[in-house]
Amino acid sequence: MIVADEKSLPEILDMIKDCNHILVLGCKGCVTVCNVGGLKEVQILASALRIGRKKDGRIVKVDEEILERQCDPEYVAQIKDRVQNYDGVVSLACGVGPQFLSEAYPDQHFFPAVNTKFFGGAVAHGIWEERCAGCGNCIIHNFDGLCPIARCSKSLMNGPCGGSSNGKCEIDKEILCIWDSIVRKKMASGQLNDLLKVMPIKDWRTARDGGPRKRIKEDLTK
Repeated sequence: MIVADEKSLPEILDMIKDCNHILVLGCKGCVTVCNVGGLKEVQILASALRIGRKKDGRIVKVDEEILERQCDPEYVAQIKDRVQNYDGVVSLACGVGPQFLSEAYPDQHFFPAVNTKFFGGAVAHGIWEERCAGCGNCIIHNFDGLCPIARCSKSLMNGPCGGSSNGKCEIDKEILCIWDSIVRKKMASGQLNDLLKVMPIKDWRTARDGGPRKRIKEDLTK
């Protein structure tokens, strides 16, 4: 899933400084799962914005709503009858959400309330870690299902750098050396010789480096 963090309240207040009537719009997708953009977070942010502006001696009217997703036109269309009632809309979706909204309603102002971080998953309650870089050509089958692109600090494809210690990365001792895990898993399964194969240089043309990407599923477009 996409993992995101909340922006600071002063930053959001600065974004909406010229607005007197705003909509705080949540998303039931990934940001709800990582406790950033769900109904509870919409309500908390809306209250914080009211209080923050009141302290500044200015009253702001804040409405609250949550969409199933902000990355699908059919759900974005659900606010078409009222979106122009606001001076601005604060989106609690990942970075895709406010862009879809802005494209659907070009005359409205949309403000991001979160910072999109990475593709990952929950490793413990309240803790999410990156697992995928979205490089467009998954090769984790060569590494027993573990990704050195996203999980090695240097994205090394042919073994560890030599700087790790006790299974931890030299960049940050809180980071697991994924190559230590890959080697140990290969050893446990008696397949260490698999790593003698030299992996070619990564073709980044399938990743973001080639510009914005698009996926078309022909059977759904007919």
